[in-house]
Amino acid sequence: MEGARATEPVLDAKFEVTSQLIDFQWKLGMAVSLDSCRSLKYPYVVVMLKVADHSSQVKNKSFEMTIPQFQNFYRQFKEIAAVMETV
Repeated sequence: MEGARATEPVLDAKFEVTSQLIDFQWKLGMAVSLDSCRSLKYPYVVVMLKVADHSSQVKNKSFEMTIPQFQNFYRQFKEIAAVMETV
């Protein structure tokens, strides 16, 4: 097969964003105990996103991450920001 492979996405001037990030919040939490474990001491980060879809309907999304996952997430956002500054 010549040219671009079928599995590679092709972006052109018609490409449009399907969702828009409206708000990003995070908070640090600490799980201190569970029914099965009296002394847990497990730190985590809760990320809360507010996203508008293509029809402007706003949805709230949230998820938890471990501290190493959040640090990786942060590094990736810094890389994205650096790339966007060059566009």
